[in-house]
Amino acid sequence: MDEFLLIKKYFKKLSDNNSAARKLNDDVFFDKKNRLVVSIDTYNEGVHFPHFKNPDLVIKKVLRSSISDLIAKGVQPKYYFISGSGKKSHFTKKNLVKIKKSLAEEQRRYGLKLSGGDTTNSNKVSFSITTVGFSKNIIERNKAKLNDDIYVTGNIGDSYLGLKILTNKIKINPKLKNYFLNKFYCPDLPFKSYKYIRKFANTSMDISDGLISDMEKLINDQKLSFEIDMKKIPISKKLNYFLKKNKTKKYHYLFNGDDYQILFTASKNNRSLIKLVEKKMNQKITRIGKINNRFKKNTVKLINKPLNLNNYKGYSHKF
Repeated sequence: MDEFLLIKKYFKKLSDNNSAARKLNDDVFFDKKNRLVVSIDTYNEGVHFPHFKNPDLVIKKVLRSSISDLIAKGVQPKYYFISGSGKKSHFTKKNLVKIKKSLAEEQRRYGLKLSGGDTTNSNKVSFSITTVGFSKNIIERNKAKLNDDIYVTGNIGDSYLGLKILTNKIKINPKLKNYFLNKFYCPDLPFKSYKYIRKFANTSMDISDGLISDMEKLINDQKLSFEIDMKKIPISKKLNYFLKKNKTKKYHYLFNGDDYQILFTASKNNRSLIKLVEKKMNQKITRIGKINNRFKKNTVKLINKPLNLNNYKGYSHKF
């Protein structure tokens, strides 16, 4: 059973009398009356990061991944709570100094304030982070409209190649290696987007489990479908260089998650506005597809034929 079926089957009904829980089908809790927005995420060694040899980088990945949920909803993350578990060899004085330094850097970078947490003992490292922000409104899932454009911020795929390098599945020259490892540990969050995205986005979420998987979740309660043009999905110059040099297909690196860019839909009438915002923020925003009616299949177009989506569903926790 995957995580979403588990939630739907066992826990969704428990939230029936709590509208702020968004039917457990969104990335955040939103109490409109109190303007309170909350998200929570857990990260486990061996699942979300291969090992804890670089605690200073792991903690940056964990924190950035967590605040990404609020940014995608058009909300500024303000406070965070962190719980960590591990054993003595994980939380040595040396490692704790590194973690403290990284958290301080991230707090300055994103204007965050540490507000509490917990520690406990376990054989493997695990972190849970609760992020809090305040807003009159959020951009919800399942609010796409027929004929909407589909957009992503930033570049897709760098983080996955970083993971492949980190797990010794790909050998690459040192300069490129450091670039892709950095993209895995320190994703380039489209942080400024929270200020503007509510002006034009109908629905949005961050890309964590994979572009196709998250696109399905974005409209999973609507009678709509999506069509994405693979050649329009943005990648970095360095990933493009790697693909050409190794004669590797682009689609092997686009749908595996950990990108932490924003996936959203917007009316065609907002194309000019989005271009203006893109320039103002100095943040790449790329139109990659459109929303179709329910009678069409979800499609990612290759040059000659559609991609078999079942082979590119990204990551899902299985129980």
